[in-house]
Amino acid sequence: MTEAKLLQIPKLPKLPIGIQTFEKLREGKYLYVDKTKYLIDLIDNGSIYFLSRPRRFGKSLTISTFDALFSGKRELFDGLYAEEFCSRPDYKTYPVIRLDMSSLTVNEGNDTLRASMLRQIKENSRRLSVDIEDTAPGDAFAALMQRAAEKRGTPAVVLIDEYDSPMLKFIYRPEKAREIREALHDFYIRIKAADEFLHFVFITGISKFSKMGIFSALNSLKDISMKDEYATMLGYTESELLSNFDGYIDRTAAKIGESREETLSQIRD
Repeated sequence: MTEAKLLQIPKLPKLPIGIQTFEKLREGKYLYVDKTKYLIDLIDNGSIYFLSRPRRFGKSLTISTFDALFSGKRELFDGLYAEEFCSRPDYKTYPVIRLDMSSLTVNEGNDTLRASMLRQIKENSRRLSVDIEDTAPGDAFAALMQRAAEKRGTPAVVLIDEYDSPMLKFIYRPEKAREIREALHDFYIRIKAADEFLHFVFITGISKFSKMGIFSALNSLKDISMKDEYATMLGYTESELLSNFDGYIDRTAAKIGESREETLSQIRD
């Protein structure tokens, strides 16, 4: 493709590089590959899920999208598959408890870890206008789930991103990792006891640790990490690449002086 033809390619939508907040992505009119069909399917067919994927694979964006769905931000889903879900007669909002375990402070001992966990609980309680005492993180988490549901009059939604991050930071220090695992175990098992106050739970991570208090305690948890029907829930298929990034493919081919097919072959590699 010549330089003249390159200039003829219409203006392309902005690429959401480094953006993992669904609201920011949609309001900023960034390019978004619609994956909301998978989210609606999960909501319609279950209530407690776990998804494992590598880092930088879209887990946090998925959590953010669930947050927007359950928080009632319908306008963000205009033109997407989930627009129908937001228009259902029985659609309603829920109090959303959202925890990012990758942001916890873990390098200064378990006391600091627990204090960091409690801070996240308190941040959620302030956002949901729920009073929580300064107590053990597990107790505070249990109280938050119950009180959020009681205050709103609807069960709560719990979204946990990178549940295993604190322990993975010490994967080569077994004793330290064991200490952190015990602290997290006491925290995560509270989800089972709060079942009557919960509408939906979605947990992401990189690995599956059976002794973390999630997989051993939550008998109804469904691990979709290796399920065929959710294989393309994160990441892009070739058809999605062609339908969403068509102009970028042509522009790249022009810049590197190759044909479109040659460029696509390199992308596949």
